Amino acid sequence: MLTGIHFLLTYMCNLECDHCFIYSGPNAKGTFTLSQIRKALDEAIKIRTIKWIYFEGGEPFLFYPLMLEGIKIARNMGFKVGVVTNAYYAISEEDAGLWLRPLCKLGISNLSISDDLFHYEEEEDNPAKRTLSAAKRLGMPVGSICIEKPAVEIGIDKEQDKGAPVIGGGAMFRGRAVEKLVEDLPQRWWEEFIECPYEDLKKPERVHLDSYGNIHLCQGLSMGNMWKNPLSILVRNYDADSHPICGPLVRGGPALLAKEYDVKHEDKYVDACHFCYLIRWSLIDRFPQYLAPRQVYGLE
Repeated sequence: MLTGIHFLLTYMCNLECDHCFIYSGPNAKGTFTLSQIRKALDEAIKIRTIKWIYFEGGEPFLFYPLMLEGIKIARNMGFKVGVVTNAYYAISEEDAGLWLRPLCKLGISNLSISDDLFHYEEEEDNPAKRTLSAAKRLGMPVGSICIEKPAVEIGIDKEQDKGAPVIGGGAMFRGRAVEKLVEDLPQRWWEEFIECPYEDLKKPERVHLDSYGNIHLCQGLSMGNMWKNPLSILVRNYDADSHPICGPLVRGGPALLAKEYDVKHEDKYVDACHFCYLIRWSLIDRFPQYLAPRQVYGLE
């Protein structure tokens, strides 16, 4: 049951992190208008099962007035609202408080702050920590997101045998991470990847929306376009088995997706996500309406 809608308020970001799975950066295009936010939220009401609305990016605070108005509208509709930020604006803890008080007054239910080596290297006093402290002082529900650089560990992975090497750190091998982070990591045979271990494509609990209209089941894997067909109708009519990309992934993971469309590929990959992303990249021109936008694949 779909309970969450996450607005990719903008693909633009002040940072250009190696692990970013949507290729965000200072020059990234694609930002919602206020009219588009209203239209999407009106459709969210029609779905009837949506409880949470998130605003993220990119970096949503780059379009601060737009984000605040979106939060206000969503809260007035009765949704719980969350925000994800890298806290770039926190020159001091006092300044962080200036940015956070309006969110606090609007009654957001979650603030997630990115605080890791990708964003702030080894800085002990960084904007994320200042914002975390300011949010706690304001009594806001807040937490940190910490993605570590991929490292080889020995442990138990549900896809592997006991004692096999696993990749720790939490980075997802999609988008820029495939370009920047997979080198020197151990890889496994492609035939092993017979399921999607990260997303429930059969019965998704949340989707991401972008300003181009894409309804992301996974970054770069679209249910359809909400500017061409209403979001509520696309959600109601969604059937993973009949979706040209999700169908094979549900039945047999990236391995079956590659087989069904006869995609030429390498023999080994870091994990299922790595393999799936590259197979989808190969199929973009064949299924442009479902593998979008191209910039999430580093193509624009």
